[in-house]
Amino acid sequence: MKPFSNKGGDVVRIDKFLKVSRLIKRRTLANEACDQGRVKINEKIAKAGSEVKPGDIIEIKFGNNTTRVEVISVAEHVSKTDSREMYRII
Repeated sequence: MKPFSNKGGDVVRIDKFLKVSRLIKRRTLANEACDQGRVKINEKIAKAGSEVKPGDIIEIKFGNNTTRVEVISVAEHVSKTDSREMYRII
């Protein structure tokens, strides 16, 4: 796996991370999920502007399903094939 980075350092907004990593298809949907309290970072409810960094645990609720992932890397832009390397499902 090749490392990813962004110009601002090793943090990125949660709504952008969810979109870039393709865990949620569109950034507006990621914003809505955060606003509705369906996204947590390290057991705390996340707002759309909350920052995420490598090592954080993200929990996303989709209806009755809950997805938990560990952030491996953050980036501003990633190809579709490399987006899966940004997180690990736990």
